[in-house]
Amino acid sequence: MHHKFKIFIATALYCALAHPTYAQQPAAHKQAVHQTITIDGATATNRFDGIGVVNGGGATSVLLKDYREPQRSQILDMVYKPKFGASVSALLVEIPGDGNSTQGSMPSHSHYRGDCDFHRGYTWWILTEAKRRNPHLTLDATAWSAPHWIGNGNFWSQDAADYYVSWLQGLRSVYGIGLDAIGCRNERGDDYQFAKTLRQTLNEHGFANVKLHAFDNWYEGKLNFVKDMMNDTALANAIDIISGHTFGMGIPVKPEERAMAKKLGKPIWNTEDHVYLKGFDCLITIVQCFNRNYIDNGVTKVVNWYDIGALYPMEPYSADPPMLLAYEPWSGNYKVRESLWGYAHYGQFSEAGWKYVDSGCKHLQGGGTMVTLKSDNGDYSVIIETKGAKEPQQLTLGIRGKLSKSPLCQWVSDSTAQFVRKDDVKAHGGKFTVTLQPNTVYSFSTTRGQQKGSFDSIPASAPFPTPYADNFEQYRNPTQCGYLPHYFADIIGAFELTPSPDGKGQCLRQVVGEPANSWAPDWHYYTIIGDSAWRDYEVSADVWLNPNDAAALMGRIFDVGFGWGVIPKGYYLRIDDSGNCAIVVTRGKVDKDKLEGDAEQQALIKSGKDKGLGGEEVLASCHVDSVGPCSWHKLALRFEGKTITASVDGKALLTATDNYAAHGMAGLMALKDSNNVSTPYFDNFEIE
Repeated sequence: MHHKFKIFIATALYCALAHPTYAQQPAAHKQAVHQTITIDGATATNRFDGIGVVNGGGATSVLLKDYREPQRSQILDMVYKPKFGASVSALLVEIPGDGNSTQGSMPSHSHYRGDCDFHRGYTWWILTEAKRRNPHLTLDATAWSAPHWIGNGNFWSQDAADYYVSWLQGLRSVYGIGLDAIGCRNERGDDYQFAKTLRQTLNEHGFANVKLHAFDNWYEGKLNFVKDMMNDTALANAIDIISGHTFGMGIPVKPEERAMAKKLGKPIWNTEDHVYLKGFDCLITIVQCFNRNYIDNGVTKVVNWYDIGALYPMEPYSADPPMLLAYEPWSGNYKVRESLWGYAHYGQFSEAGWKYVDSGCKHLQGGGTMVTLKSDNGDYSVIIETKGAKEPQQLTLGIRGKLSKSPLCQWVSDSTAQFVRKDDVKAHGGKFTVTLQPNTVYSFSTTRGQQKGSFDSIPASAPFPTPYADNFEQYRNPTQCGYLPHYFADIIGAFELTPSPDGKGQCLRQVVGEPANSWAPDWHYYTIIGDSAWRDYEVSADVWLNPNDAAALMGRIFDVGFGWGVIPKGYYLRIDDSGNCAIVVTRGKVDKDKLEGDAEQQALIKSGKDKGLGGEEVLASCHVDSVGPCSWHKLALRFEGKTITASVDGKALLTATDNYAAHGMAGLMALKDSNNVSTPYFDNFEIE
């Protein structure tokens, strides 16, 4: 089971037991409650380091690059533009590393030792666009997967420290952007020597101002290293920030860990939390998560996984938890989820660098929580959620200390309407009283300029356009698209635009030649494209095999796995450099609940045999004498009902009958063995 799913289950149990306000109020709270809280500006001590999102943990936004204007800019504005949409103040990105990182892979800037290209992929572009919209946005990064050459498979190495530094150098020299912080590695244990090595390497190369956080794990004991920092001066000097995952929605920070962090003078950050809910429930729980991260755990920065779901809907976690869904670059359609306005309740009323006002950060007697933040000039905001409250409650807030006397704007969200401006609230005699409704979110603030941003005339949804063809010649400057062609989504490996091996134009190649140090499970390297509803169609492409290569065309791929998303379910036509050819079906385990409403496909799965994790089975095979390395050959895979036909160079050579997959997407594959990955070329891709 994927750790994120385990956290989701643990969250409900933890929150219900530790905090009754999360699930059900005690009987004493069923009556109306009147609570008075004095907010004293003098109690503003801990720096607010921001709330925000992760972009990464797989190719979470791979299709965003393919949107046309103005929709592409609209989507980015909704997330990153200050006082417009979510208005997040913090962004953490994955440093791409060629391997599967939950929802696919992204190309590394350094596929092999000595290789370096700071234009691969779309992460550079995301950082540039986000920072352009909000120059005050704090930036953070860490690696999930990494290329094979780093440490010869051992990530905790000088190679990894140098790899990080080279990525930072590219970000600074090519894009003019610097990070505020960097992590050791996402959810892969800890290594004290590596933290020291990375800190020294950063300092030696002009990145002494980039703070190092560690160790970004999610399980019980994730902060055990803090006690060792108390006795290891070099470790304490290396780690600037104590960090971990899911404090607010999972395993909390222990009181003794908070005490040690305070003694060390280190802030605590939550570098990945998760809220996997739908509708308004997701919105209010995001605010609850942000509030309780500080109230219960002393966490001063929280980023949730993840921001923009610009990937294919059949991929795992495609609908929950992103705040915005952008599945259709060909149509321009996108959808803003209610959850986006949960971020706005913080993002439009605060900035990184403000301070928490501890006297205004509390659990409410009638159910819910409140957090108060203030700026250096005395402006302040109060963010309240009443999830689980049973009755309205009155709250009187007394204002004391160097806090603004201006009226407070009031923005409210509930299940019927999100992020609505209400009448301003004015303090009388240094206090004001509000009535809080159950299951509602409130932001009160002396700041101004907030708005519920939106755009008119979002294009209607439309299916993937067919017939579809790409000869890869349209990309005049491949660096402008990160070497990534339109609409392909790499699940493992890196399929990049490259000059044709015969010197005639441009084509596509899987360029990773050795198995990556993959964060999630590995398999053959493949990329997907199209519409999971496709039934009867033909997919074809020209293939150039290098010596010892094997490649494949994929079709009727209806699932890429739940959780870590690795082994596709459907069919592929494989061929190697010796001419061995086969139609293969993968009948691995499928999360049947994930195929919502697809009764036909569920029935087919239930009638078939569960072959285990991959469940690869050869349906038909042959040898093609004319196929060899270093020449182009046209492969085609055709689906008509239960009949599957494979052709090579225009000749139908194989036929199979099978009913495991009734519909699904197309794709390209480079086969892998234990030591090597094929690096074939593909051209003239077509779907009819």
